[in-house]
Amino acid sequence: MAYVITDECISCGSCEPECPVDAITAGSDKYVIDAATCIECGACANVCPVDAPVPQ
Repeated sequence: MAYVITDECISCGSCEPECPVDAITAGSDKYVIDAATCIECGACANVCPVDAPVPQ
């Protein structure tokens, strides 16, 4: 299952550069993960200060 970013996201941007497949982009109020591109590596979750990325 792909990761998703919950509403806990504070839009700090720490997750985006960590994604090895560029699946994360800035949304209007939080960052968004493209489920079709996500390889479920968890790199985004490892750097998030508020634990917003979670497995779907």
